[in-house]
Amino acid sequence: MSQYPELSIDEQKLTDVWDQHLRAEFEARSVNETLATMVANPRVHLGPVMLGGSGKEEVSEFYRRFMSQIPKDTEIVPVSRTVGQGRVVEEIIFRFTHDIRMDWMVPGIPPTGKRVEISLLIVIQFEDDKMVHEHLYWDQASVLVQLGVLAPARLPVVGAESARSIIDRSIPLNGLPRFSLETIAGPSQPAARCSAGDAFRRVSDQRDRA
Repeated sequence: MSQYPELSIDEQKLTDVWDQHLRAEFEARSVNETLATMVANPRVHLGPVMLGGSGKEEVSEFYRRFMSQIPKDTEIVPVSRTVGQGRVVEEIIFRFTHDIRMDWMVPGIPPTGKRVEISLLIVIQFEDDKMVHEHLYWDQASVLVQLGVLAPARLPVVGAESARSIIDRSIPLNGLPRFSLETIAGPSQPAARCSAGDAFRRVSDQRDRA
């Protein structure tokens, strides 16, 4: 990872620890070296799939599985990094070929051999110079579209172009068609229409009955 200018000494220390953590994960593939960058009771939370771990034992087990399921051709493209208030926020493009099981990202889906490219956001909280938690967020629908599990023709979802448009401004935005309930349900399953007021009244009625 490249260094980011105009950081204070304390902020630079945080970004150095985060870079060390990434090297331990993706280059050394060492659970012990990874845990050395974290507090004694860390937490890892992968938001889209609710996987990870709380505490040293669970986090260690998570990293063991994770490191054995990183595709060999994985690429990490830095987009931005924000450092402050004891926190590092990293925005990256994550590219890989789904040629091995990746239960940490797509649990239960066998290797498809398909190329995947997603934008990924990581929020790392520190206590002094050790990582307290690591929260990861990505567009799971985009992953499933690229693996052929979701069909984008009848859903307002996109594939690799979502990530590519982050770093390539020549890719036009606002390309999704106007989806309606009829588009999703199909002509044989007419969608029910209701106003926001109707929906609110139904919720209120249920609350009163409860």
